[in-house]
Amino acid sequence: MRPVYYIQNAAEEPRVLCIIQDTTNAKTVNERLTLNLPASTALSKLYEDVAHKAGYVIGTFDLAWGNTSDMAPLDHSSEMSLSESGFEPGKRNFLQLTDKDGEQPQIASDESGTADSSGLDDSSQERFIGPLPRDGTAGCSSDYSSPSYSYSSILNKSETGYVGLVNQAMTCYLNSLLQTLFMTPEFRNALYNWEFEESEEDPVTSIPYQLQRLFVLLQTSKKRAIETTDVTRSFGWDSSEAWQQHDVQELCRVMFDALEQKWKQTEQADLINQLYQGKLKDYVRCLECGYESWRIDTYLDIPLVIRPFGASQAFGSVEEALQAFIQPETLDGPNQYFCERCKKKCDARKGLRFLHFPYLLTLQLKRFDFDYTTMHRIKLNDRMTFPEELDMSPFIDVEDEKSPQTESCTDSGAENEGSCHSDQMSNDFSTDDCVDEGICLDSTGSTERVLKPKSLLTFELFSVMVHSGSAAGGHYYACIKSFSDGQWYSFNDQHVSKCAGPGMCGLIMSALYVVVSAEYLAVDDFPEHIKSLVQKEKESEEQEKRQREIERNTCKIKLFCMHPVKMLMMMESKLEVHKDKTLREATEMAYKLMELDGVVPLDCCRLVKYDEFHEYLERSYEGEEDTPMGLLLGGVKSSYMFDLLLETRRPEQVFQPYKPGEVMVKVHVVDLKSETIAPPISVRAYLNQTITEFKQLIAQATELSAETMRVVLERCYNDLRLLYVPNKTLKAEGFFRSNKVFVESSDSTDHQVTFTDSLLWKLLDRHGNTIRLLVLLPEQSPGTLTNRTVCQKMGGDSDVSFEGSKGNRKSVEAILEESTEKLKNLSLQQQQQGSSTSDSQKSSDASDFEHIESPTQEADSNSSICAAADNRELENRIRAAAGGSGGASSDAENQFACEERSDSEVNNDRSTSSVDSDILSSSHSSDTLCNADSGPIQLANGLDSHSITSSRRSKAHEGKKETWDTAEEDSGTDSEYDDNGKSKAEAQYLYFKAEPCAHDESSGDAQKCLVVHVDKRITLAAFKQNLEPFVGVTSTQFKVFRVYANNQEFESVRLNETLSSFSDDNKITIRLGRALKKGEYRVKVYQLLVNEPEPCKFLVDTVFAKGMTVRQSKEELLPQLKEQCKLDLSIDRFRLRKKTWKNPGTVFLDYHVYEEDINISSNWEVFLEVLNEPEKMKSMSQLAVLTRRWRPATMKLEPFQEVVLESSSVEELKEKVFEISGIPLENLEFAKGRGTFPCDISVLEIHQDLDWNPKVSTLNVWPLYICDDGAVVFYRDSTEEPMDLSEDERNELMKKESSRLLKTGHRVSYSPRKEKALKIYLDGGPAKDPGQD
Repeated sequence: MRPVYYIQNAAEEPRVLCIIQDTTNAKTVNERLTLNLPASTALSKLYEDVAHKAGYVIGTFDLAWGNTSDMAPLDHSSEMSLSESGFEPGKRNFLQLTDKDGEQPQIASDESGTADSSGLDDSSQERFIGPLPRDGTAGCSSDYSSPSYSYSSILNKSETGYVGLVNQAMTCYLNSLLQTLFMTPEFRNALYNWEFEESEEDPVTSIPYQLQRLFVLLQTSKKRAIETTDVTRSFGWDSSEAWQQHDVQELCRVMFDALEQKWKQTEQADLINQLYQGKLKDYVRCLECGYESWRIDTYLDIPLVIRPFGASQAFGSVEEALQAFIQPETLDGPNQYFCERCKKKCDARKGLRFLHFPYLLTLQLKRFDFDYTTMHRIKLNDRMTFPEELDMSPFIDVEDEKSPQTESCTDSGAENEGSCHSDQMSNDFSTDDCVDEGICLDSTGSTERVLKPKSLLTFELFSVMVHSGSAAGGHYYACIKSFSDGQWYSFNDQHVSKCAGPGMCGLIMSALYVVVSAEYLAVDDFPEHIKSLVQKEKESEEQEKRQREIERNTCKIKLFCMHPVKMLMMMESKLEVHKDKTLREATEMAYKLMELDGVVPLDCCRLVKYDEFHEYLERSYEGEEDTPMGLLLGGVKSSYMFDLLLETRRPEQVFQPYKPGEVMVKVHVVDLKSETIAPPISVRAYLNQTITEFKQLIAQATELSAETMRVVLERCYNDLRLLYVPNKTLKAEGFFRSNKVFVESSDSTDHQVTFTDSLLWKLLDRHGNTIRLLVLLPEQSPGTLTNRTVCQKMGGDSDVSFEGSKGNRKSVEAILEESTEKLKNLSLQQQQQGSSTSDSQKSSDASDFEHIESPTQEADSNSSICAAADNRELENRIRAAAGGSGGASSDAENQFACEERSDSEVNNDRSTSSVDSDILSSSHSSDTLCNADSGPIQLANGLDSHSITSSRRSKAHEGKKETWDTAEEDSGTDSEYDDNGKSKAEAQYLYFKAEPCAHDESSGDAQKCLVVHVDKRITLAAFKQNLEPFVGVTSTQFKVFRVYANNQEFESVRLNETLSSFSDDNKITIRLGRALKKGEYRVKVYQLLVNEPEPCKFLVDTVFAKGMTVRQSKEELLPQLKEQCKLDLSIDRFRLRKKTWKNPGTVFLDYHVYEEDINISSNWEVFLEVLNEPEKMKSMSQLAVLTRRWRPATMKLEPFQEVVLESSSVEELKEKVFEISGIPLENLEFAKGRGTFPCDISVLEIHQDLDWNPKVSTLNVWPLYICDDGAVVFYRDSTEEPMDLSEDERNELMKKESSRLLKTGHRVSYSPRKEKALKIYLDGGPAKDPGQD
């Protein structure tokens, strides 16, 4: 039975499902390996199993976690089990198989599959650059040789011997060109022979030097792919250039020009011409006398047309396109040629003849074209055959080639029309654009090619550029033939692999032919300066490898510490420690990182396992001070499911051991007599403990009686559960890793009533609904500020309780704990009118408490002093403000961020609030309750309860009629008083406490900021009334603005809404100014200046009321304009009109009534227009039109002039224009302006682009549609001819217009180029032209 016993144990062992993605090759990146291993399997065994299944040699690859961005590998030799290394049984564990030290994995041989049979040694790879010998047939298909994933047919870097180039973003075109140049022996060898002089040039900006470095790395590096950022930096490009797509042929031209400039006066000065330059004759021959005029041009590439213009059939082969390239055209008819010999125009023949072909012949296929039907760029995917051997003898002019060339040659090059592309071009993708077809290589057998005699003009194909995609964008890669073994390779960015030939690659854009191949320069034959460069790059790569190895063995984990000095707040950092460092060494590193030297002794610090999210101390590491951190943390990982906390203690204290499986409970002791909630005490318990045992544990920690103890668990916001079942476990009650409870133990009768009706519940209810706001007060005159401060101090320095009309006021005590926990200051709501409570008792620990008074505490005797600074109404309000509060402090450990919402949303906020204890240390504070009648607390809608144990609101109002605050539908704001004239604030009886804080101590404005602790169920009206003593004016004389995260401010105007949409530390700005009453709207007035560069100028903020006429609003505006804007106007010399953004609209007539004739809303905007003459607009049937004259003879626009029409007749418009301009009606032409006011348009476009003189009789029909005031109409004299501009004058005017229109924010539609040009900057960067866009 023994074997059965072990089999049963093995079956019961949990298993780990590993899913491995092979990222070492593009062909295998979408494949997955699946292993289901026992959880006790060692990491080293995992590597063996993966190597066997993938067909790789052990030790030539890494495994890393696949669900994180960090690629730190797992330890090859670790004997730790999978469960100890972070693998989770029963779940999918994603891993990635990656390169080791930048090299791809070695494929195991079929016979042994061990490391002994792997590849060539490093020394042989360094000496031999090129494809390594390999048996069998290679191709681009057949990804896997067997179902066991041996990958034997995949050609990786170690087999090809070539290094790829990393694509920065859209630099595939650059990578293809660089690989082609690297594989060209003549270019590479010549580049190696050039020596860089560091004393003459900065290596960073030297293009030849950076190319030299890149080629050395491509030839000697062991990496799979290398970066091209140093090369592009030498071009003067920034990171934005990497996101620009360009044509590879355009880049070749620009790069060759830059190299020629850099190589001046060197041996390589004529290298480009020697390799790539050919000659052709551009001739014209008279058909009558035979006279021929010609010139010699040079070319670097031959652009071949695929489909002739207007033709539907494309050329079928390169030979056909070459024949068409040299095919002459006949000049006849109107295109006749003037013959110098005949002295007349004659028919002639014009064409090109090749005189000389370069060593490297480049053929460029013009696949990018323009479709004049759709007016979009297109890509031609027509089939075209390429021969592997191209005989150019039929295309050369033999007579001209043999004749001496004494003519001077001009390098005109070949116009590369339509060859560049960009992702910024047309997005018109045809269905054929992405079809990779049209390639057919001549299938001439190798035997036939050998037998065929090869002429001196026979070129061999060795490189093609392939493009996939459309004219709007795509991807480039290169297929290049190696001269070492004659094998074709595909260079596709970082991936290099064998391919069957260019015919299998895709759509060829250009081809490179060579006459005879040269030999690559061997490493041993390198010049001395290249050898030193190789050594330098090798050392740099080794250093990078060592640094990467250190990074791979470094544990990076979040570190927290409650700093005992720095504001008693939790500090966060990142601890980076080598996996072999011990816990003791890591503690010393964390000690220095948190800057505790001189604050706490090192032996008073320790590292513990910590959960930041739950604020939970998971375990401590007693006796493991010499254990390596890699073992304690479970290995090197990209991220950890836990954090570390650097815990500190006082010298006389002893660290408490934290055992795994314990839960943390933060216990807040509630004192019903003083109505305070003490800071938390941390207690650790077990989930299987009963409530009785838990009470005994708390009693030991708090020295309270367990018999009379009540324990309340706060599971989440507004969810309180009284723990009253003695034998119920903590787990059954809903305890988790980190918990928060409130305990109370007293002899009072409060525990005899129902929990939701008890004083304890009411105190906790207030605790859960109080938030902290930062209120910025407005600028005050010295007298007002002084009086207000005096008032506050008088209240703050008195201990005498004041007995008002509603009840007794109580003194306030604030707890100042040096603990690291956060506190709240709250006050309990009074429940009955006229009830009196005793003064709050001071704590026995005098160091923990400070006495804080209310600034309005002696309101009966001192309120008149405060009111003298303001007015009698404020005095009466302060006298009526009765109510008391006791200081209370509590903790909010499980605070959650409140989601930002608008002020008008329903009040169902579920967020918790917190108040820092360090803010509550000021002696000038206010702790008052809003006045209330004897009725219940009225709550806003949406504050329902979801738990029987925590239905705070429903139980408090059971059997009582609730009232709901609703926003006024017909007004932009709410009245501060109800219909009976009673203050709405009196209907609320909620907690409010305010005290000054040092908002900006450096500016000396410490008293201009308040910290307000307030019940978020309070209405805005009550909140404003409580702020009156601090602002210094009544609530109707200041405005409340809410400040959002982006520092935008929005005024809160709905007085009957609560503050439930606010959360802790929200900012509020108070500004002086009359608050709105019911039916009033705040209006911004802007001046309309039609002939100014900025036609919209802000004037004043004012208030319009419902039912007010426009004339009445103008009368109220007059003194404001005179006082604030220095505008002394008469009421008949300005008008108000509609404002839509910057567009002037309907003119408001004096008898119009707001809300009846004119729709008005909150934060409304209106134009004020100053008139030069009395108002002509008297009726709604009239139409005010803005006219502007265009003078073609001077290329200028005259200022705007307004005409008032009695009807919508075109004839009347012309007559009005005739009156102001004098242009005869028969010569008058007009056009409606386009866009928004002022309808700016370039003077170079206005004469042709506008729809002049439309054939309509009325203005309210198409194409005019002038139905409202403010339309812009241009007019001109048809007999006036436009100015004749020279090219220089036109360019100068274009610049001026561009500058003018850009300043006004209008689009310049005549910009000649919309895509970014490809440039290489020889001085290291582009020169910024401030005049350019």
